[in-house]
Amino acid sequence: MTRITVTKEEVLTYHAQLPAGKIGTAITKSLQTPRDLITAYTPGMGAVCEAIAEHNESVYQYTGKGNLVGIISNGTAVLGYGNIGPFAAKPVMEAKAMILKRFAGIDAFDIEIDVTTPAEVIQVIKAIAPTFGALNLEDIKAPECFQIEEELIQQLDIPVMHDDQHATAIVVAAALLNALLVANKALSAVQIVFSGAGAGATATAKLLIDLGANPAHIIMCDRKGVIRKDREELEPLKAPFATDRPVYTLHDAVVGADVFIGLSSGNILMADSVKKMAAHPIVFGLANPLPEISYETVMEARKDVIFATGRGDYPNQANNLLAFPYVFRGALDVRATAINGAMHQAAVQAIAALAQEEVPLLIRKYYGHTMHFGKEYLLPKAMDERLLTTVSIAVSKAAMESGVARSPIMDWEEHQQALLQRLK
Repeated sequence: MTRITVTKEEVLTYHAQLPAGKIGTAITKSLQTPRDLITAYTPGMGAVCEAIAEHNESVYQYTGKGNLVGIISNGTAVLGYGNIGPFAAKPVMEAKAMILKRFAGIDAFDIEIDVTTPAEVIQVIKAIAPTFGALNLEDIKAPECFQIEEELIQQLDIPVMHDDQHATAIVVAAALLNALLVANKALSAVQIVFSGAGAGATATAKLLIDLGANPAHIIMCDRKGVIRKDREELEPLKAPFATDRPVYTLHDAVVGADVFIGLSSGNILMADSVKKMAAHPIVFGLANPLPEISYETVMEARKDVIFATGRGDYPNQANNLLAFPYVFRGALDVRATAINGAMHQAAVQAIAALAQEEVPLLIRKYYGHTMHFGKEYLLPKAMDERLLTTVSIAVSKAAMESGVARSPIMDWEEHQQALLQRLK
């Protein structure tokens, strides 16, 4: 394959171009004449304020709330850097807003907040929630992120999703379903080992169980080794994944395993361990920028391995960009009150199915090589615009079927055309 690479200097030059930042605002109504001005501003806007005050739901009709996502972070768990604070988190949040607009036609504001305790974070987010149609929580460290998301879901009537948990889980699950199809293995039968027990890993494990994985076949490891039932001071969030099997280290755990899913740190899985896995092993080294084992090392260790990474310069990038824009699009389009498990599963199945279809010529030209479903093409490419209609419609339908849609879609063909118009 043709690797797409970029240097640090090129990255900094790109971000330093004027105008500053990666996102801005745009006027959506005419503001060219005195009549426009008094209609958009005073005194005309008073009529709109009165209408909304009389019927709050009309805010979706008269303002941009229904297509506006708040991307909120306190910078406590940014990419592979950890707690680098709200200022250093801003480039990531801007990029998320940029992606929502480019790939799903969603407007977004990035909001970096200088608070860290769950109570403070929840209080701040609840206070600004009326602005938005949905909230994307981002780069908030575990275990606080679990409490923050759960309480906001309970207390707000708009969709709230912690991207690091659920978008990650959706994409990893889609990749795994397709990898198992290539390896001719069943999700219910395979032995799965996780390296990492943070937000992404625990959400992925839960989603895989919902999709049919056997909980008894899952071993999860953290910095202390295998999470075991006899561990002293077993954390509540890790307890559901504790095992009593006679394994104690990551390297013990992967012996005979069918699947390794790394959502931890770089260079911790040894080639010798991969050699001891089952036939046609599936290895997902998703730590970024350094995976748990490098592409070169794993390919040298096993010719029958199916490998995915978090990087964009190797095959099978498990990138949450494949999920979060379209999950939010699907939720917003039916004015969902929440993003639930049924919507997560619908996104998984839609992403997995799309990868099995023929790849459009334009996408092959973007990436400079041929692609077809198999070991080196388990997931659609990020630039594949079919994701918008395929995944978001699946999510909208799941929202309607699960009872969280307040504005159901009646004509799917018309809706699909409207989605495509958003990208023009």
